[in-house]
Amino acid sequence: MEIVSKFVVGSDQGVDEFFDVKKAFIKNSYQETIAPEIIDNYIKEYFDHRKMINVLNDFSNQLIMVSADQQPVGYCFFQTGNFYTEADKNQKMTAIKEFSILQEYDLPEVRLSLWNKVKSAIQFADSLWINIRENDSQIQFFKDQKFVFVKDTVSEPFNLPSSIYELDLKKL
Repeated sequence: MEIVSKFVVGSDQGVDEFFDVKKAFIKNSYQETIAPEIIDNYIKEYFDHRKMINVLNDFSNQLIMVSADQQPVGYCFFQTGNFYTEADKNQKMTAIKEFSILQEYDLPEVRLSLWNKVKSAIQFADSLWINIRENDSQIQFFKDQKFVFVKDTVSEPFNLPSSIYELDLKKL
C-alpha cells in the first residue's frame, strides 16, 4: 500500500476530498451515540465549500490529508495560535482540531505518515494540544507520542465527554 501525506490548499478539489473523508468519518464515529438525522443536519449546516476554502486560505490553519493508494483516507486539521482556556498564553501553541482516519484504514503506517507530516509542520510551536473524545481509539496513539492529560471537557460537534491532552514540544 502506497501511503502519502500532503498539505491541502483551499481549492474545490481539496475541499471535496476533505469533506468526503470527514463526512464518512463523522457518520461512522458517531453512529452509535448520535441519531442519524442529527448527524445529517450537522453536515448540511456546517459543510460549506466556500467557507472551508476561506478557512484553508487563512495562514493560521493547515490541512494535511493522508492517502492510501491515491485514495484520501484521513486528515489532520490544525490551527496555530489557538489556546484552550487554562493554557499558558506566553507559549506558541497549535491546536489539532481534528485528527481523523477512516476506520478501515486506521493502520499504524497510515497514522504515522499523517503524524510525521504534522510534526514537520509544527516545529515552530512550543506546545501542541488536542481535545479528544473519551472513547476515541487514537487516545493511546497520542499518549505514545508523549501527549499528557490536561483536563476533562467536552468535544465538538456534539458536546460529548472528552479530554484535552498536550504535548510540550520544548521537551522533545
